[in-house]
Amino acid sequence: MVSLSFPEVDWASLILPFSYIGLVLGTFFVFARVYRKRKAQQSANLQPWFPPHLQRDVYLSLLHMEPEPGSEKPKKVPDSILRTALLRRAVEDINRIVKIRTAKQACQSLLERGSVGDELWQRFQRAEKEMEEELRDVVMEANALVPNWGQFIFQTANTIVNNEMIRKQLDATQAKADEEKAWAAQTAKLTPAPASNGDATSAPAALKEIAPAAASLDTPPAASAASSRPSTPLSVPAPSEATTPSSTQGTPSKKKKGKK
Repeated sequence: MVSLSFPEVDWASLILPFSYIGLVLGTFFVFARVYRKRKAQQSANLQPWFPPHLQRDVYLSLLHMEPEPGSEKPKKVPDSILRTALLRRAVEDINRIVKIRTAKQACQSLLERGSVGDELWQRFQRAEKEMEEELRDVVMEANALVPNWGQFIFQTANTIVNNEMIRKQLDATQAKADEEKAWAAQTAKLTPAPASNGDATSAPAALKEIAPAAASLDTPPAASAASSRPSTPLSVPAPSEATTPSSTQGTPSKKKKGKK
């Protein structure tokens, strides 16, 4: 039989390469762990996109109401109140979803242009994830209260949101109408009052006095001069005997024909 002989391995010469590989892998592992921890800390310190969810807090406080001191059993909250609180929570979720969809395109365009930093985009992504979890939680709570209610709760909430928007528009229109009425009333107070019955009799006389002056202003100067002349020729009195020269100086006497 032929015996196979393997070359002897110098393990001492392999210590350095293996130690180098282990050092690289260990460094990479430590870096990844520190990086993940730092990213988690930064995301935890990020300012939330939305304010605190008050409707969710109210629902959870009603659902997990603790007994009063001195009483063994807690007061059971009626199911109608729980359903109302959950519906108000779904309405607030609808409003937040609309805001997220409206702001998403703007945030993406600003991020591509470099107008905003990565921190804002991280806040937005975190808000999206929170809303996804919130919607799943609302559906589960609705199904727990009423079977198969989770399929219709957001439709009902959407109807409530639309009604509230219409009501706000009507209130704004009514407020604007009230402002217009107040402005009209104030303007009516500043305008002069109409003439009374006593002044109405003197008004035609005043108009008659003003009419000639107004007519003279409207007519041209030539027409006004022509109109100022009398329409009928002036009557010149015939000369009388007292005013004639013959009467004043006497009539010349006729020369008597004399002899030459």
